[in-house]
Parts: sequence; structure tokens; C-alpha cells
Amino acid sequence: SRSQRARRRHHFQGHGSQMMIKHLAAAFTLGAALLGLAPQALAQPATTAAAAEYRLGAGDIIRVTVYQNQDLTLETRVSESGTVSYPLLGTIRIGGLSPAQAEKLIADGLKNGNFVKNPQVTIVLLQVKGNQASVLGQVNRPGRYPIEVADMRLTDLLANAGGVASSGTEQLVLTGTRNGKPYRVEVELAAIFGPNGRDLDVTIQNGDVLWVDRAPLVYIYGEVQRPGPMRLERGMTLMQVLASGGGLNQRGTERGIRVHRKAADGKVQVLQPGMDESLKDGDVVYVKESLF
Repeated sequence: SRSQRARRRHHFQGHGSQMMIKHLAAAFTLGAALLGLAPQALAQPATTAAAAEYRLGAGDIIRVTVYQNQDLTLETRVSESGTVSYPLLGTIRIGGLSPAQAEKLIADGLKNGNFVKNPQVTIVLLQVKGNQASVLGQVNRPGRYPIEVADMRLTDLLANAGGVASSGTEQLVLTGTRNGKPYRVEVELAAIFGPNGRDLDVTIQNGDVLWVDRAPLVYIYGEVQRPGPMRLERGMTLMQVLASGGGLNQRGTERGIRVHRKAADGKVQVLQPGMDESLKDGDVVYVKESLF
């Protein structure tokens, strides 16, 4: 009958919709698997972003606005104790909170105190003063730099300082405190960009100091083409150092090459190394004049 045909058509349509939903769900799961994601991992980026949000600190300058309440607009500095004085609420502690958390704290205070029915609070960070790290030594722009995100890395801080100067070494030293204890780590810059280098690109925290030392140098003088100081690369041999200095001039002789090296006791040793021997930081290479 007509009613039976309608019921069968409704049944097949419903069954088809269910099958379509199942196919879409299967395709979605397969796509996630191909990307290396578990279904529950799709919610993780938002959590990670929230964890990486900037935390307000002492010295930060902020602007607080409440929608349609101009008299509650305030520009203020976070005190050393992490507090600010806000109209109607008095002293409130926002140090260590993210801007979103501080917005909620103020909004709840205004609402619970029956000052504003549905407050929409916005906090704008005008100047970062509370969370900073220093970069010293052989960089292009040494100084103090704000930590504007919680997951700021060593390479981010170094980039803010203009990178390593031509006189600097790639051996970086980061000092600070972690969990109330002194913290120190040495990092080879090139290793950060190698396999598993992400683990070496450590997270920067408030008060950290990054030090970039001077690159090792050797000094060449005597009968060479270009006497003077020279950057010593790792494993550089006597022959390579002389070649970088333009080699011996017409008066120089290999038999007259001497290396002056300061020992641990401070005394200077005079050595006659082979051409394939490596030099050390601070070595002085002297090339004598040939007598014949």
C-alpha cells in the first residue's frame, strides 16, 4: 500500500543518513590516523596555547577597559608584589595570571559586587617589564629583552639580540634559576638545528642570562703574508692557520716556525709542532726569517 511504501522510503532514508554519518566518522578517524593524531589529540592545541599564554609580572604596564563603562578604564603598573589598585575593587593580585585570567578576575569582582551587570573586561599589555632575560657577550645587540610568551626559546632570545657576532663562539651558556635552584646549561648552537635539537632549544624564564663567549683566537706574526689575530675554528691545524694568514712570505721558512703556548701554571712554552697538529686558543705562531 501507499503507507507501507512511505514507511519503507523513510526507513531507507534514515538508514542512508546513518551510513553516511558512519562513513564520515570513519574517514575522519582515518585522516587523523594518517596525520599521527589520536582523536582526543584534536583538542590539545587549544590547551597548549592556553599553557603558553603570557603571565603578568611586576613592572608590567597594562590598560584595563570595561565595555560601555568609560569611568572604569585604567592604565597602571603591576606592583612588585604583583598587585594593582582598581576602582571599586581596591587592591587585587594579578601577578602570575594570564591577561585572560586577570580579565575574568576583574569581571567577577564587578559582577559579584553588583557594580556592573554583565562586565566585558579587556586587558591590553602596554609594556613588558616583569618578565625579562638578558643577553651578554659577543652578540650584535646585547641587552635585556622581554619574555612576551611563556614558551620563548633560547633561539628566540638570541634572535632578539641580533644573533652571534662575528667575534663570538657558537658555544652558548644559559644561567638562571629553576624551582628555586641555580640553573646552568651549555648549548652548542649548531646542535640545536640537528636531530632532536628541539630538546636543546631550552625554554627561557624570567631572570635568565644568556652568555656568548669570545671565539678562540690565535696570533700569527713574523714572516707571513697577513700577520695578526685570527679566529680559531674547532680542530684547526697549524697548516690551516698559516694558510688563513696567506702563508709564508718569501723570507719565511717552515723550519723557523715556533708556537708559544701558555701552560696551566702561567709559564710560556715554546713548541715546534708538526703542520698537522691542532692549535689551541691563545697560541702565538711565530715564523722566523730564513737565513739562506
